[in-house]
Amino acid sequence: MSASDPSPAPSEVDRLIAGGTSGTPHAAVDEPRGTRLDDWWGRMLATPARARLWRWGGPAFVLLVAAVLRLWNLAHPQALVFDETYYVKDAYTLMRLGYEGSWGEDANEQFAGGNPDVYSTDPSFVAHPPLGKWIIAAGLAAFGAENPVGWRLSTAVVGLLVIAVTMAVAWALFRSTLLTVIAGGLLAIDGNAIVMSRVALLDGSLTLLALLGVAAVLLDRRWTRRRLDLWVLSRTDAGKGLDWGPALWWRPWLMVAGLAFGLAIGVKWSGLYFLAALAVYTLVVDAVARRRAGVPFWATGTVLKQGPVSFLLTVPIAAVAYLATWTGWFATDGGYFRHWVEEGNTAWGGLLAWVPVDLQNWWHYQATMYNYHVGENRPHGYQANPLTWLLMIRPTSMYWRSVETGDDGCTADLCGQSITGIANPLIWWAATAACLYLVYRLARYREWRVGFILIALAAGYLPWLLYLGRTVFQFYTIAFEPYLVLGLVAVIGIILGSRHDPTWRRLSGIRLVAIYLGFCVLVSAFFLPLWTGAQVPWWFIQLHYWLPGWR
Repeated sequence: MSASDPSPAPSEVDRLIAGGTSGTPHAAVDEPRGTRLDDWWGRMLATPARARLWRWGGPAFVLLVAAVLRLWNLAHPQALVFDETYYVKDAYTLMRLGYEGSWGEDANEQFAGGNPDVYSTDPSFVAHPPLGKWIIAAGLAAFGAENPVGWRLSTAVVGLLVIAVTMAVAWALFRSTLLTVIAGGLLAIDGNAIVMSRVALLDGSLTLLALLGVAAVLLDRRWTRRRLDLWVLSRTDAGKGLDWGPALWWRPWLMVAGLAFGLAIGVKWSGLYFLAALAVYTLVVDAVARRRAGVPFWATGTVLKQGPVSFLLTVPIAAVAYLATWTGWFATDGGYFRHWVEEGNTAWGGLLAWVPVDLQNWWHYQATMYNYHVGENRPHGYQANPLTWLLMIRPTSMYWRSVETGDDGCTADLCGQSITGIANPLIWWAATAACLYLVYRLARYREWRVGFILIALAAGYLPWLLYLGRTVFQFYTIAFEPYLVLGLVAVIGIILGSRHDPTWRRLSGIRLVAIYLGFCVLVSAFFLPLWTGAQVPWWFIQLHYWLPGWR
């Protein structure tokens, strides 16, 4: 069960995170190493066929479990829960009109009752770009708006893809099937991830697209270092100096990252933070790689030579991708502010007079959306200060229905159906502690894997600390939860060590991780009714209120 990293010549600390060595002082040569479990596992994977079965079968089993937890009884409840009242109906009118239409006061009841065609062609102001609602519309097109499965199917599929990509990133970081399976498994059974895969909101799509961008940056890191090494070798063989280093124009994974981040911004503007943070990360990685390769002017070469090239390979692609998400608004005539200038408002003049009127109208729409977001501070019963997100003080209740004795099979004094975004406390709090520990490790050891995980986590979380007065919710954390889990898995890899460790060290690590993961599964089973809206007695629901803010 070794979680070893086969990458060439990793540092001692890198091997530690990848499960290579324990990091403890070497014991005497004759001290027993590994465990019987390691020997048994080695025999189990002794053939290439068995090794392939584990490498592919383990992640496949995780996805199967995740699919059951996300797709089972997906049609329940047959009501537009929380912000589904906006996004599902907006998705339906996007599909019908090409832009978001307006709805009457009783539209929710009509829609949930199987009569979705009660919208108006009058445009509606919406606070978020269209792509996330187009993704929801794909499920509506497949199953129809009359079926709640159609409302939520796309979100559920997106949730499964988030797990799949997280496992791919885990493999790229740790080169360990075991740690890959643990990463996917923890995300598969976590309540925040389950709820956000079963409710048709936008944040799951934001998470997936931002995660794809992060994964592309990880692949670009390896791609670029290889190209830089080849360039240095060719210059050295030719007897030429290295000066500022090359300007690498062919970086396909960096372009993919720009595309993914642009589409993420097309779901929610908070995707912009990922683009900005990972762009800075890319510059830092480029600078470190040039210094390692012996480039004399590695810093100025990165900033003045490679930096502008990297900008051109990401930002324009991201901008075009974002603009493309508004195709429906441009292609139709009835969208909000579609004819703002033509309706008598002042057009741009001077140096900007050449800008097409359509783009002027669109820009005014963007400005209005921005003003709405920065000024949104209306109080809400489930708003959660970002300073409390990592402690999970105020999860979001998406749905609640009280059921009296004798109704719908309720045999208790009172029953309830609840969908509440309470993350698995053992996973969430342990992941928070693990990432705080990784901050220390980064400062002390400069581990690149830790730096990569923490920069992605920071991109999803830290910008929200600038908006402490704005009305925000705990479920926004789904955008950075994959990186919390990856941080936890990095620490799990340290605890597990490897089969080359002393027997007592290895066995202690395996026992501790096995007990922890077992309790995580039990806690998820305990909370599952509150994540899926299952009808349970009120006394049972109260057992889940571990903190006052969870009520």
